[in-house]
Amino acid sequence: MIFKGSHILSTDQFERADVERIFEVAAEMRPYAQRKRITRVLSGAILGNMFFEPSTRTRISFGCAFNLLGGEVRETTEVKASSLAKGESLHDTARVLSGYSDIIVMRHPEVGSVAEFAEASRVPVINGGDGPNEHPSQALLDLYTVKQEMSARGRDIDGLRIALIGDLKNGRAVHSLCKLLGLFSGVQFKLVSPPQLEAPMAIVSELLGKGHKVEVCHELEEGIHHVDILYVTRTQEERFESQEEADQYRGLFRVNQSIYTEHCEPNTVIMHPLPRDSRSAAKELDDDLNQNPNLAIFRQTDNGVLVRMALFALILDVAEEVHNHAQPVTWYTAKRKPNLP
Repeated sequence: MIFKGSHILSTDQFERADVERIFEVAAEMRPYAQRKRITRVLSGAILGNMFFEPSTRTRISFGCAFNLLGGEVRETTEVKASSLAKGESLHDTARVLSGYSDIIVMRHPEVGSVAEFAEASRVPVINGGDGPNEHPSQALLDLYTVKQEMSARGRDIDGLRIALIGDLKNGRAVHSLCKLLGLFSGVQFKLVSPPQLEAPMAIVSELLGKGHKVEVCHELEEGIHHVDILYVTRTQEERFESQEEADQYRGLFRVNQSIYTEHCEPNTVIMHPLPRDSRSAAKELDDDLNQNPNLAIFRQTDNGVLVRMALFALILDVAEEVHNHAQPVTWYTAKRKPNLP
């Protein structure tokens, strides 16, 4: 694809070469993300961070990524804080906000809402999540993490064995990751969920059509044998009609150190798009895994900044100029303990 000036709305936009290009640029962003260097390549540019649904990591990491490239960030964090609460249409909101911004990241609870917004926008728009539909930048950072973790073990994404666990029906991060993994070769998928929360058949059919192996499992222990990656997700309670319905599924699949030791291969990587639900009734990814060196969830969040910096650099056509605007760090920088594999 041509990145310059493009919207990023769906993983369907990408070919394998596009993903590999994003990863190349992401790797170049590491010294800036780690505060070893400063770049001001986007000095004067403005990001409109429009989040009409709760977010911590996505919203802040997009803002952080833009700041690290030298740009400024303006935010709206909920519908009631915007004119959408007064009945303004997404079309009108887009026309207005795109006059204030050079690029917009948007999250909205309705499927297709970000694409509708992008149609009226005068600047590029990145989908930060549209309901249970897609979350392309999360999938990119997850796949970048898979690549890094497998490289540390002398492996590649091709031939990967991955178990996706939990609410696969409503988990937009899962949907987008499956689509990106489908661009690679010989991936073996184990889809582990309650029968009522299975992955959409359209995604399963797409993976099978590309020659991948897909196994649907309803028991955790069955699903986590002989895989390279455990990708655990929480119950998406905000997608259910009632709290009581969501509570039926919370905590059904719990991965802890004991289960991991008994059923997983020793170097199996543990991932989660976060937030993990640490309440006692849930604990889909237990705190007793925090010292496990194969727990990659915080390496994922670090990688999110790199990937989102890369998207901004490519869309705003400054990927080749980043280093030309580099300077030494001028403030005290805490020595962050790296989240290494």
